[in-house]
Amino acid sequence: MKRRDFIKGAGAGAVAAGAALAAPVVNAKAQYKWKMVTTWPKNFPGMGVGANHLAKLIEEMSDGRIEVKVFGAGELVPAFEIFDAVSRGTAEMGHGAAYYWKGKSEAAQFFAAVPFGMTAQEMNAWLYHGGGMALWEEVYKPFGLIPTAAINTGVQMGGWFNKEIRSLEDLKGLKMRIPGLGGEVLQRLGGTPVNLPGGEIYQALQSGNIDAVEWVGPYNDLAFGLHKAAKFYYYPGWHEPGTVLECFINEKAFKALPKALQTIVLTACKAANMDGLSDFTARNNEALHTLVTKHKVQLKKFPDDVLRQLKTTSDAVVAEIAAKDPLSKKVYESFTRFRDQVVAWHDVSERAFLNARAGA
Repeated sequence: MKRRDFIKGAGAGAVAAGAALAAPVVNAKAQYKWKMVTTWPKNFPGMGVGANHLAKLIEEMSDGRIEVKVFGAGELVPAFEIFDAVSRGTAEMGHGAAYYWKGKSEAAQFFAAVPFGMTAQEMNAWLYHGGGMALWEEVYKPFGLIPTAAINTGVQMGGWFNKEIRSLEDLKGLKMRIPGLGGEVLQRLGGTPVNLPGGEIYQALQSGNIDAVEWVGPYNDLAFGLHKAAKFYYYPGWHEPGTVLECFINEKAFKALPKALQTIVLTACKAANMDGLSDFTARNNEALHTLVTKHKVQLKKFPDDVLRQLKTTSDAVVAEIAAKDPLSKKVYESFTRFRDQVVAWHDVSERAFLNARAGA
């Protein structure tokens, strides 16, 4: 009897085990639905498309475990309120530029663009291998945010002007949309910097509310139609030689992710950073050709004496910003030390090669 009971019990167990094996597998992996707010118009070439690309990368690399919905400027919150929105958890991610947040921290500006500072290649080197990222994280830590580099525009253009710039006198009284440290320099030289989100600059320039505007470069400027509002297009972009556009993440939301998904988010940002720079590099020359040949834009270089004074003033302004608080000084010292080192190397590598290629 005991033997029969044992066999019956074993049979029942086998049936139960078979049923368990045959049962459909339930995916117990958690899914995360995130929102990304941006300072850019929805789907705008370059930055807006770059935000969309980053969201898609995160979704695909996480196999759908993280879904990211992108909101353009003004759709969920106004353009310049995304920092606070992500800080308080209204959205999990923000896509913008660190110099917009100088009212939160003067040191933030160093992680977007410094006049006569570093190129895209040099900025990436400082951030990823020169201690820059650790400092950036320190600056954003009090706000509950984790910063990442998400696009680099490369060297920008100097801007659109409704009159020629022949001397420093032409900068005096000039009302120009120019953010960050570049705006501080313009103000020091007698101009009036105006901080406007991208979606408002064309109308402001066309209406005459401002006299000049810098946005990015030919690729983006052509898309915005800025050539319809001003015809003098100046170079080089002394104020933004390698502008980092950022994606910052709510720290609590980030830490709620499994370690593997955290790595995916950060890796996707790195990939988007390189892809963005490649996109701008590939498209700017063709767009510039269109602006000059089709739309008859007058391409002009800033006079050498104007550039020299802009650099002298820039150095003074940046040093003064650094002296305002200990954290800004700490970032400034790291930035300038790395810049001096990389310039010495590029003098015998990048610059020497470019000169040789040009036959100089």
